[in-house]
Amino acid sequence: MAEEFPVVFAIYPHVTQLDFTGPHEVLARLPGAQCILASSTGGDLEADGGLVFTKVRRLAEIERCALICVPGGFGTIEAMEDQELLAQLRRLAKTARYVTSVCTGALVLGAAGLLKGKRATSHWAWRDALSAFGATPDSARVVRDGNVFTGGGVTAGVDFALTVLAEVAGDEFAQSVQLGIEYAPAPPFNSGRPELAPAHILANTQQRYERVRSARDAAVQRAAARLS
Repeated sequence: MAEEFPVVFAIYPHVTQLDFTGPHEVLARLPGAQCILASSTGGDLEADGGLVFTKVRRLAEIERCALICVPGGFGTIEAMEDQELLAQLRRLAKTARYVTSVCTGALVLGAAGLLKGKRATSHWAWRDALSAFGATPDSARVVRDGNVFTGGGVTAGVDFALTVLAEVAGDEFAQSVQLGIEYAPAPPFNSGRPELAPAHILANTQQRYERVRSARDAAVQRAAARLS
């Protein structure tokens, strides 16, 4: 019988669902995996785009996990201020084999004090904010520092999950899972990174993010101040 490998996705209102459903699809294929959606309050939870996840467990009910993963999303601001969420992340991280995030979930890990002294990545638009939490921003798509694995924006969650899978079960198993889900990206446009996108596309995209930048930056500073 495969060793149990509980995976907890710590989610919150207005999380980006692909940040965790992509890794969920990968990690659920690990023998012994038990993938759990949990939040600070439990119950039903609405993600960005209107998808609703039901029967979400309360983080406080979960005794331990092998891996804790925090996804990102436009609810990150509130998540960084959810003291129950941050406390439960700290508790579970003490005994987890792997402490992880995808996209701006790294900001939530940072707010919980779990990235101090670590190299980490996040969505490109918010990566530099990690320095407020004592982390060293890294532009790689997946970054490992000790038992902390962080993934870049949204789709990087699949790369992150395959990287963890290789760590746990070996390269061949991870390659088999990659083949099984036919993960062979061939995007129609070469604009998936800021250094690759045409200048006007980058500028337009950055302008959209400016709508939330001041509020998110302020939340980062408040969270960092609480840690100090």
